[in-house]
Amino acid sequence: MRIGVDFDNTIVSYDTLFHRLAVEQGHITPEVPATKEQVRDTMRRAGREEAWTELQGYVYGARICEATAFAGVKDFFRNCREAGVEVCIISHKTKHPFRGPAYDLHRAALDWLEHNGFFDPRDIALPRDCVYLRTTLADKLRQIGDCGCTHFIDDLPELLSEAAFPATAERWLFDPNDHHPHERRFARVTAWTQLEDRLLRSVGSGR
Repeated sequence: MRIGVDFDNTIVSYDTLFHRLAVEQGHITPEVPATKEQVRDTMRRAGREEAWTELQGYVYGARICEATAFAGVKDFFRNCREAGVEVCIISHKTKHPFRGPAYDLHRAALDWLEHNGFFDPRDIALPRDCVYLRTTLADKLRQIGDCGCTHFIDDLPELLSEAAFPATAERWLFDPNDHHPHERRFARVTAWTQLEDRLLRSVGSGR
């Protein structure tokens, strides 16, 4: 078994950070629900598409280390290590934002992983060469196959349903805000504890 995991909105939760910064910058009022999608939709309805694009670069670049890990994700990685299950992170991420300052988004992502103990040999101990940041969707899909992933976890149904998605990888949808309750094409979970119960339990059962 080798598990591949997406990075943004799968390992890292940006909901409260997007909300806080959008309020600070005057793009939304505090009453807007604190999810990335609600912030995005509110800004778009107000005609602030360019400001939304720039805010994304700011969050993913300069302020990323203020974002939190989803509950249970670090325990999942630790327990995979203890069970002898290989895990890699495969992300589709441009090198720089489309608008605003030219933050190095790849460096920022690695800094977040460092800051949160993923590379710490006393904590999660994920090898750095098990993190793949790819600049195109096609390269991400290719990397999933090249890594020999038997399972892949992502928050986007459109990624999991791509025609080029490797047929050898079982597709798992991470849906923490329950946006896709009727999705039946993939295994779907709303929390990392469910992933641990359903995926890691299969190791012990000899699957």
